[in-house]
Amino acid sequence: MIPPIICIVGKKKSGKTTFIEKLLPELRELGISVGTIKHDAHAFEMDREGKDSWRHRQAGAQTVTVSSPTQLAVIKTVDKELTLPQIAEQFFKDRQLIITEGYFRSDQPKIEVHRSDAHERPLCERGNEDEKQLIAMVSDVGVNTGKPTFGLDEAKQVAAHIARQHLGWVQNGMWGA
Repeated sequence: MIPPIICIVGKKKSGKTTFIEKLLPELRELGISVGTIKHDAHAFEMDREGKDSWRHRQAGAQTVTVSSPTQLAVIKTVDKELTLPQIAEQFFKDRQLIITEGYFRSDQPKIEVHRSDAHERPLCERGNEDEKQLIAMVSDVGVNTGKPTFGLDEAKQVAAHIARQHLGWVQNGMWGA
């Protein structure tokens, strides 16, 4: 069984990464084992030229793994982009929750980060919030979505909201049966 997936979405420069950096320690404080997936709509190169793993890929390896006592990294050539459930099934079964950055077009629950000084309007508004599977909004201004709205510095409250709504956490920091 794959863990719940929550997509942190928003327009460019809205503060998604910054908010995730605040959210992850709060989820960990609740005892939640979290994995993250960053969506990149373009091809990317994670390995640096000249490193052994880069040389292995250049020589024709379609999957390269770098392993150490405390970390494991996998670079795998794929024929097409994997879906979130496929990625979760292959790499995140040992986690309780997956937080993604991006994947606005996915059919997974979403929390949008919106900053008014970066964009006039958010991606999700009243009228498309259910279609987009919006579960909460994080913003520096009031946004009318009909969903819970949190401030940009309320990562602790967002973590509790996720834990209650998606992981069975109940009030006063207790986990449900």
